[in-house]
Amino acid sequence: MIRRYGQSPDPQKRYRLRPGVYAILPLGDALLLTHQAFPEPEVQLPGGGIDPGEHPLTALHREVFEETGWRMTSPRRLGAFRRFTYMPEYDLWAEKLCIIYTARPVRPHGPPSEAGHMAVLMQPEQAVRSLGNPGDRDFVARFCL
Repeated sequence: MIRRYGQSPDPQKRYRLRPGVYAILPLGDALLLTHQAFPEPEVQLPGGGIDPGEHPLTALHREVFEETGWRMTSPRRLGAFRRFTYMPEYDLWAEKLCIIYTARPVRPHGPPSEAGHMAVLMQPEQAVRSLGNPGDRDFVARFCL
């Protein structure tokens, strides 16, 4: 069974399954994260949805690059969690299946290509306090503190 974080699903709503991949990226004594400006300002683990027919690792490399401008290497799966949430950018109630990896950031290739994103470095303790969802916070606490 995959652990659920956040609110319980509302039986009155229909949720669409949205699998995604996210990375914990240690860089020295900090973590490479992304700040998403909209729809709500939020610090997040870099990552996002897996496109139809896309391999999860291909999606992970693509999403990390789009949201941080960095290339990464040596991804290793840590686990997964679910959360039920509204995604205003898609006008969608989603059951997000979040697959968490750790990987090594290699080097930046420029600014993030995804609008409204900015790469940020943050100490793990601060990340646990700042990340926008409890699943991300728990994974960082378990694997980085």
